[in-house]
Amino acid sequence: MSSTIAAISTAPAAAGLGVIRISGPDALVIAEAVFRPADRKKRLSVLPGYTALYGHVYDREGDVDECVALVFRGPRSYTGEDVVELSCHGGLYLTRRVLRAVLAAGASPAGPGEFTRRAFISGKIDLTQAEAVMDLIAADSRVAARTALAAREGILYKRLETVREELVGAAAALSAFVDYPDDDIPELEGGELAAALRRAEGILTVLLSTFEAGRVAREGVDTVIAGSPNVGKSTLMNLLAGCERSIVTSAAGTTRDVVEETVRLGDVLLRLSDTAGIRRADNEAEKIGIDKARRRMSSAALLLCVFDGSRPLDDSDREVAEEAARQRGECPSIALINKTDKPLKIDEQYIIQHFQQVIHISALTGGGRDELEQAVRLVTGIERLEGQEIVLSTERQRVCAQRCLTAVQEALSAWEAGITSDAVGICVDDAISALLELTGERATEAVVEEIFARFCVGK
Repeated sequence: MSSTIAAISTAPAAAGLGVIRISGPDALVIAEAVFRPADRKKRLSVLPGYTALYGHVYDREGDVDECVALVFRGPRSYTGEDVVELSCHGGLYLTRRVLRAVLAAGASPAGPGEFTRRAFISGKIDLTQAEAVMDLIAADSRVAARTALAAREGILYKRLETVREELVGAAAALSAFVDYPDDDIPELEGGELAAALRRAEGILTVLLSTFEAGRVAREGVDTVIAGSPNVGKSTLMNLLAGCERSIVTSAAGTTRDVVEETVRLGDVLLRLSDTAGIRRADNEAEKIGIDKARRRMSSAALLLCVFDGSRPLDDSDREVAEEAARQRGECPSIALINKTDKPLKIDEQYIIQHFQQVIHISALTGGGRDELEQAVRLVTGIERLEGQEIVLSTERQRVCAQRCLTAVQEALSAWEAGITSDAVGICVDDAISALLELTGERATEAVVEEIFARFCVGK
């Protein structure tokens, strides 16, 4: 029998409300030891699930605080066990004192993610839903919250279940063909096996194609603002940051170190780095800054390359454009033709040839900001997530899905090449194994430990 655990489930900060969660076989007995209802005729231990009582919490020193005790009966609770949540005022002293009273009454301190882990062990959720809990807590954009909520509600698991049904059907057909080679197997003769594998391949391919965009929605993107001196990089930084984050002067070479800021542009979190203007320089300090700028460009996940639209391109501008073009396969880039409040003199065709997206802006007035937001959505893939709520959310999920896809493709290739059915069956079994590891139905204890170790205590 599992122990009864308890923890503070609200944030460790002063708030209007604090919740102490108790889960396990003795949850009601322990809660009753510290909670006294205002109506003395009622008792927590006989309450049905999804009901609440108002009263006070007590410890050995006396009355601690007003409290509402909410009862959930297993298996219809978050953890699948009996659960009591004690809601009191949210001061740090009060919530800690209530927790100490609960622990003194017999509960054990909960470990990181232990409530959600019990939900997983009891079969209330699969591993993808468990991982979605932390994604939902950490979500700080509309897209991140929407995709995390969909995964928490099981939409990813249901899509993977469709793949599993296709693969299990294929495995059964192959097994029948191997065990009874002299019988007619319509699924194999009619090509149903290959069709099932292709359907699984298609679903997995779509899932994997949205992974990077999903990661951007959750974690943001490492973004470098690059360009030659005096094109408006620091003005752009200040516009996006909403404050004077970088020094702006008319003198070239003002920015000599990398200035960093995290900003939100629509649904995308940009971890911005404003870099020194790229040019030939004699000043040693400026040279160091320019070398840093070049290194940051080469390691960025998104490049915002700024050009002064009011003057012709020079060698420094072309160096920036050519570096962005060289990185196109690994790092998306957007050209920002700045100073649209002045007559256009730049060779725009040259810029268009080197960049995926070209936007006209005025970093000084804010003109073109909406167009920049849309361009960022396009090049990072966030635009593709509109209406697409089924997204792989962790590297673990991506690796498992990729292993599954690789095994499916190997099975298809083997079948089409006329390789023996038992060899094809081995590939299909490998695909099923990877899928079951993804959902947690065949995950190792080490994998489960690693996932829940990242959780906060109380969830």
